[in-house]
Amino acid sequence: MARGDGIHRTSVRNARLTADKVGNAQAHNEREKDFYVNQDIVPERTGMNVHFKTPTADYTAMFDRMAADGIISTRGLKADAEKFGELIFDVNSAYFYNHGGYDFAKQFYADAYKSAIEIVGGEQYILSAVMHADERNRAMSEALGEDVYHYHLHVVYIPVVEKQILWSKRCKDKSLVGTVKEMITQVSMSKKWDSKPVLGEDGKPLLTKSGKKVLRKSYSVLQDAFYDAMRSAGYTDVERGERGSSEEHLTVTQFKVEREQERLANLTEQTAQKAQEAASLEKRIEKIQKKQVAVQAVDKIEPKAVPLSSKVMLERSEFESLTTAAKKYAAQEKKERRLQKMLDAANKAITELKAKISELTAELAEYRSIHRKLHPDGLEVENEQLRSKIRSYETTIERNNLWHFFGRYRAKTAERTEIR
Repeated sequence: MARGDGIHRTSVRNARLTADKVGNAQAHNEREKDFYVNQDIVPERTGMNVHFKTPTADYTAMFDRMAADGIISTRGLKADAEKFGELIFDVNSAYFYNHGGYDFAKQFYADAYKSAIEIVGGEQYILSAVMHADERNRAMSEALGEDVYHYHLHVVYIPVVEKQILWSKRCKDKSLVGTVKEMITQVSMSKKWDSKPVLGEDGKPLLTKSGKKVLRKSYSVLQDAFYDAMRSAGYTDVERGERGSSEEHLTVTQFKVEREQERLANLTEQTAQKAQEAASLEKRIEKIQKKQVAVQAVDKIEPKAVPLSSKVMLERSEFESLTTAAKKYAAQEKKERRLQKMLDAANKAITELKAKISELTAELAEYRSIHRKLHPDGLEVENEQLRSKIRSYETTIERNNLWHFFGRYRAKTAERTEIR
């Protein structure tokens, strides 16, 4: 995905779905909901979504029909097995924006769908393939001042492998024992995405020193397959997604949560900087206030006895001291006004950042709620480090509360006025 380095990277993720979870995927992919918590979906553009394969019924009904027709075999399949898979093909939004947008994306994902057929093992095992063109890229839209959309492709399929069924020892014809009785297309997510052996130049599997096969993870094979297919189709300006990147394992919701966490972390860092600036301003004000104590002392000078007249008699040294103090006082007043403006700006910035963090925290909680509904038995990622940063930020804000030291400053000013 995009990292701000100008490189466009391909990415394909695989979601494993049970019969209980596939309904949520269908409602999202086919836009069957009346309301979406994802505020980036623009319903007015839903008609621009492109189906490269339109489902003939709901996903579960299509699965049952294929099993009844013998196209797939559910032999040995548990009731809670992962019967469905979803491939999400993706490239960063800037890639499509730089190439003209919607029409280019349609052609790109038409070619990507061809690679999906090869990856899945045949179009007959694909239930639905739809390119979403109605999800707005909020960050790019705000940065460019125009609507930018994030085009991506959802392919829902049935994971199958070819399996040989051998004649058992109970066969009456002993000559058939151990030979192939039949070939079935077995539904199996684990076997479909089993690790693959690494082949040498001679086409044979590479072995470790202990004689075991060197294996490549299935997700790495998946990334290579998509990247190689798109390069072969003529898209030579894309690069393969980073090897070992966690993006290869993320569902759509998890991916969005991670992006929101990054945005929240950046805002938290900015707010911490503002808090440090506020603390620095407080120290400068305290330093100025100490200087003002010396200036205020001039007001306490006891004048010597003078004749009652319209004029006041002063020693030259006292007059010069008073003049110098008055100039310093005027200069300090000017500095105070400038610092007060800086304090007001810092206070306003911190207030805005606190509001933004509250908004993003709520949005992140909403994404996590979606993730728990989609994956109730899956791993719930708790970003304790991020929450710790937020708590630390809130403590810093309380400790360096602008109104606290601003009140102290006003009290000092009032005291000085009273003395005068």
